[in-house]
Amino acid sequence: MDSPSILLVEDDPELASIHTDFLDDEYQVTTVHSGETALETLGDEFDVILLDRRLPVVSGNEVLAAIENRNLDCRVALVTAVAPDFDIINLGIDDYLVKPVTRAELRETISRLLSLDEYTEHKRKLTAKRLKRNLLEVEKSRRELHGSPEFVELTAEIDELEAEMESIAESLDVENIESRL
Repeated sequence: MDSPSILLVEDDPELASIHTDFLDDEYQVTTVHSGETALETLGDEFDVILLDRRLPVVSGNEVLAAIENRNLDCRVALVTAVAPDFDIINLGIDDYLVKPVTRAELRETISRLLSLDEYTEHKRKLTAKRLKRNLLEVEKSRRELHGSPEFVELTAEIDELEAEMESIAESLDVENIESRL
């Protein structure tokens, strides 16, 4: 499996270099220094975008709008010197870091965002499988259900997904994240 792909958008070249050095041993990092270049670079290949909010010419907010308009499937964290205010409520972001940030903070944020993405995907799959199971339980007799290898496999898949989600939730400390959100 390829390492996760990160787009780092930071207009300060020195800070961009430091943040890239923090990450490039574990992630595929693409670093750009402007909102314009970020707009040209944006694509589905990125798992996480670390975005400075204050960028000259094309702001981080404009890059966020482009991410939403293009329906890109990625997680976004603002990494900015701008203290959060109520305007973040309507921003399409998954996390917010106030500079300066440490190597550990950047890596923990990326790890959390990737795990959150995995958790969300598992939840989607689990919901679909539970709906199918529930429909079959309403429409079929117990004997038909227990005699069906497909239904037995479906229930086993549900059990497996539930266990995986519990494990991911523990690693994410979902209760603390949900209380933070």
